[in-house]
Amino acid sequence: MYLSRVEIDTHNRQKMKSLSHLGAYHNWVEQSFPQEINQGQRLRHLWRIDFLGDKEYLLLLSNDKPDLNQLAKYGVTGTAGTKSYDHFLQQLAVGMVMQFRLTANPSYRDKESGRIYPHVTVAQQKQWLAERAERCGFQFVTNRDGEPYFDLTSREWPLLYHGKRKIKLSRASFEGALKITDLDKFKKALTEGIGREKAYGMGLLTVIPERR
Repeated sequence: MYLSRVEIDTHNRQKMKSLSHLGAYHNWVEQSFPQEINQGQRLRHLWRIDFLGDKEYLLLLSNDKPDLNQLAKYGVTGTAGTKSYDHFLQQLAVGMVMQFRLTANPSYRDKESGRIYPHVTVAQQKQWLAERAERCGFQFVTNRDGEPYFDLTSREWPLLYHGKRKIKLSRASFEGALKITDLDKFKKALTEGIGREKAYGMGLLTVIPERR
């Protein structure tokens, strides 16, 4: 697998005009794999928008290397890059404590109607993630009061154009500390994502070893 990143050229009005909704970002990601398009393949690519200081980045996890020229289409010249993710995955082990970042779509299916609804409060969104920790192969590091050490860093309702309809999707970003408890489940969460709306920039979990 490969982890790629490019700085989004937010100062270019023409480029940003083209990135007016989540579907445009999805198309940008898909067009970065021309070989898959030519072969009629539609592999899942996990991605999200990251904010570091005053800069925005498109972060992308994929089975194959993206075409860096296509990945740079809406990016700052010279900032597109990719690296192997497999070596990092091989270094993971049960018991490791990691700092994590996740952008997701906290939601639930109503049992009676079968419809999908977003969780809208901070408490609901944090509970949504807490309920998924065990099945994703980790547990949260706790603070002195025994509370899980993670928090919401942003809550947004970005637009998605679906035909002539404008849909607002719930997007929440989490950061904190976790400990790996089940390696297979954890690797699956890293490589397959968590939650719904993965095609539209949700579900990508990334981790780095905790600094001591």
